[in-house]
Amino acid sequence: MSVDVRPLDTPGEPLRERFTRGLAAPICLTWELTYACNLACVHCLSSSGRRDPRELSAAEAMGVVDELSRLQVFYVNIGGGEPMLRPDFFDLVGYAVEHQVGVKFSTNGTRIDAARAEQLAGMDYVDIQISLDGAVASTNDAVRGDGSYVAARTAMDHLAAAGFGPFKISVVMTRHNIAELDALAELADGYGAQLRLTRLRPSGRGVDAWASLHPTAAQQRQLYHWLVERPGVLTGDSFFHLSALGEPLEGLNLCGAGRVVCLIDPVGDVYACPFVIHDEFLAGNVRDDGGFTSVWRDSDLFTELRQPQSVGACASCGSYDACQGGCMAAKFYTGLPLDGPDPECVFGHGEEALAGRLEGPGSAPHPGIGHSKVDRHGVPVPVPMPVRLRSATRG
Repeated sequence: MSVDVRPLDTPGEPLRERFTRGLAAPICLTWELTYACNLACVHCLSSSGRRDPRELSAAEAMGVVDELSRLQVFYVNIGGGEPMLRPDFFDLVGYAVEHQVGVKFSTNGTRIDAARAEQLAGMDYVDIQISLDGAVASTNDAVRGDGSYVAARTAMDHLAAAGFGPFKISVVMTRHNIAELDALAELADGYGAQLRLTRLRPSGRGVDAWASLHPTAAQQRQLYHWLVERPGVLTGDSFFHLSALGEPLEGLNLCGAGRVVCLIDPVGDVYACPFVIHDEFLAGNVRDDGGFTSVWRDSDLFTELRQPQSVGACASCGSYDACQGGCMAAKFYTGLPLDGPDPECVFGHGEEALAGRLEGPGSAPHPGIGHSKVDRHGVPVPVPMPVRLRSATRG
């Protein structure tokens, strides 16, 4: 299967420069099937909880799969919410695989019992990421909720017993689990699983949790050196801002938003990346004329993102080529200019910019409660949701 590179491709051009200008189809994309979730993780990037009644129907979702198949998209990262709360989950995954679109899906594990583990083990071209944010229950449950550690470990036990193969354990790195890196690696090794670390972004409910959860500068350096010594640990290019510390980390080390990746949300809205669910980064909707293909290739937002970007305040930094100015979402939701330094710049420029930023209401965008269910104090709480899986139909 090949990726359709845009006609402006230049033979011999470095891969990163080619990707910066965008491809005619994304290599992969994130697709959040539902905002429904039975947990209330404090850092949830999509502020999930309640299902949105405008959610794409099974027929509409299958239509999107048809488009992705025609575009020769390698795979989709399915998430949510908790994607397994969609009653037609298995049918949609099966339909994607049948149409040569691979599926990687992230789950909290609460809906993986022995029978569903067997069903998943029997499916081809399906990869599973179990979310776990600590090597011990106390660390994980402080972020993901009471009982979530046991639920995730039970799901892993079921997958291992079913012979699923090397699933992934996906960890959002915080200042509370950096000290557990070795233990997390040992846990993954014990299951024959792959460890995948991702960066905490100030997105969704993470906007309010970021200040207390994001790793300290010293911890970021610790994480960088740990990753350099373990190139087999997956990161999904999450930590390219750390490459300014020296040897580049594995990956393209660039922001692929609107260039090689994007997000489709549960109601069909297409955003530049999963971490900027905000009107400023909304490119269109799969229900629009021309569908996803038109949004990807012709939207004003994606066209703009594929143009050369201003280096801005980072122009005088000799490490810009290594870190590319960092994460767009992290800058946006902390109120920093998009051509400014990453708030977690390893040289402290982000901290200086944050200190000089005007404080007060409106100084940084806030996503609101989103689809969170909140108690009378405004605190997000889990939404109890029994699930009944049924067959999807195209009608």
